[in-house]
Amino acid sequence: MARLGGFHRARRAPRALLRRAERMLYPPAGSAGEQWQRVQLNRAVDGHLSGLGPAGLRAAEISGDNHAHRDWREYTSLMHPEFDLCAPVASPGKYDVVICEQVLEHVPDPCGAAANLRSLSAPGGRVIVSTPFLIKLHELPIYDMRDYWRFTPRGLRTLLEGAGLEVETVGSWGNRDVVIGNLGGWSARRRWHSLNNNPELPVQVWAFAVNPDDDPDSSGSVENRPSRGLES
Repeated sequence: MARLGGFHRARRAPRALLRRAERMLYPPAGSAGEQWQRVQLNRAVDGHLSGLGPAGLRAAEISGDNHAHRDWREYTSLMHPEFDLCAPVASPGKYDVVICEQVLEHVPDPCGAAANLRSLSAPGGRVIVSTPFLIKLHELPIYDMRDYWRFTPRGLRTLLEGAGLEVETVGSWGNRDVVIGNLGGWSARRRWHSLNNNPELPVQVWAFAVNPDDDPDSSGSVENRPSRGLES
């Protein structure tokens, strides 16, 4: 029996060493901003928002406050579950910029949610969306956030265009290493982690779109709205 116990301990030792090596190679991120999978996404979104000139704009961020620090004219964080992205919008056309990051995979009705993103935005307003693709299932039952969907770049474009938005840019980023690095947890970025992009292995997908409704009688002010010629 003692020999059998020693045998099992010997088998467990390599597994423990492997887990330790994995944590050194893929250290867990302390926050979403530190995640390896979001580095290129964050750069794209930051560049796009900076180009819009936030100082004159009213912004809404869905289920987050990552962009609250920007010099917005007005900023609102619409947090789940108090705000339901799939429910009818009470005050349409209110915002010049609507930011929806890492949310669409968690809503049961993505088509309705996409339509509401347009409804929230003023005529000529901007909609910024990001969502994961080659990422493990992640749910937060305590916040009633389930994991329902994944969208390819083509799928995200189709979803937003189906809601009547004009999609200006669709981007994606990922590679084999980051897919592996996120199997056990959300890895922080370290200097040995590649930022090379393999379009066939997207980990993050994003899109920049415009609400094309330029009817001056529709809901929402067009004052200080961003120029539709701007692109990221």
